[in-house]
Amino acid sequence: MEYHVPVLLKECIEGLAIKPNGIYVDLTFGGGGHSKAILELLNENGKLFAFDQDAEAKQNTLSFPKEQFQFIQANFRYFRKYLKFYGVSEVDGILADLGVSSHQINTPERGFSIRFEGNLDMRMDRNQALTAKEIIQTYSEQNLHKILGMYGEIKNAKTLAQLLVRERLNKPINTTQDLIQVLQKTAPKNAQNKYYAQVFQALRIEVNDELKALEEMLLDVPQVLKPKGRLVVLSYHSLEDRLVKNFIHKGKFYGEIEKDIYGNYTLPLKAINKKPIEASAEEVLQNKRARSAKLRIAEKVD
Repeated sequence: MEYHVPVLLKECIEGLAIKPNGIYVDLTFGGGGHSKAILELLNENGKLFAFDQDAEAKQNTLSFPKEQFQFIQANFRYFRKYLKFYGVSEVDGILADLGVSSHQINTPERGFSIRFEGNLDMRMDRNQALTAKEIIQTYSEQNLHKILGMYGEIKNAKTLAQLLVRERLNKPINTTQDLIQVLQKTAPKNAQNKYYAQVFQALRIEVNDELKALEEMLLDVPQVLKPKGRLVVLSYHSLEDRLVKNFIHKGKFYGEIEKDIYGNYTLPLKAINKKPIEASAEEVLQNKRARSAKLRIAEKVD
C-alpha cells in the first residue's frame, strides 16, 4: 500500500514554476510524492530541502539522491532557522501540503482516525509530551469548550465540554472508541461521522499546535523567498485556508491591509490564483482526501 498519494500533484509542481538549478523546500515531506516530482525537474546544481517532524517519514527518503536532497526531521515552523544552518538564506520555491498523511491516518495506534480503535495520541512528532488523551483527561471545561469551538467549529461545544468532564470522572477516556462512545450522546442524528471528524480535528490541531505553527511558517516565507519565488500551499479545512488566504492577500492574518505613509499597499506576496484551485471530480473519485483540498499559489513581489 502506498504511504501517501499526493493531492493536486501536477498543479502543485506547475505552481512552483521550477527552475532546474533552483533551491526548493518541501515543508511536509510525508511519503515524498511532491519531493520526488520536484527532484525530477532539477539538474545537478538544483537542491531540495524536505522537512517532516514525523520520524516515520524519514524511511521514505532512502531512495532519494544524496547530492541534491537534504531531509530535516523538524517542525516546519523552524524551517528558516534550519536553512540558515545549511547556509541557505534564499530559495526559489516553498511547498506545504497541510494534510495528515494517509499513512498516519491508516495507522490505528496513532489515533488520527475515527475508523480505527487506537490510543488517543494524534502526535505528529511522537517525541513531544502532549497527546489527545491528556487533553481529554486534564483540560478544564472552559479550555475544552474553547478548542472544540475554535478548532472544530462545533456548534454545541459547551455542552460537549461539560459532558466530557462528567464522563471522564466515571471512566477514563483512553481510546478513539472510548471518545466516540461519549460523542454519540451529543452528535447530530444525521451527521455523526462529520461531528466525530470535527472533534478529532480540534484535538489534533491542539495537540500539534498546528495553526500557530502555520502562522510562524508563513511569516518567515517572505524573508526566505527570492524575488519572484513561489509559495504553494495545500490546505484541507477553512481555518488553515483562511490564514493562508489572508496572509497572501493582506500580508497579515487578521484585520485589514496596512498602507504605507503614501497610502499604498505594501504586500510581500501577490496571489497567482485569486480563487483556490480544487481537485477535479476524477481525482476526488481516485483519492477521497482531495475532496476538501484548496490550493493557493503566491509569488514574492520584486
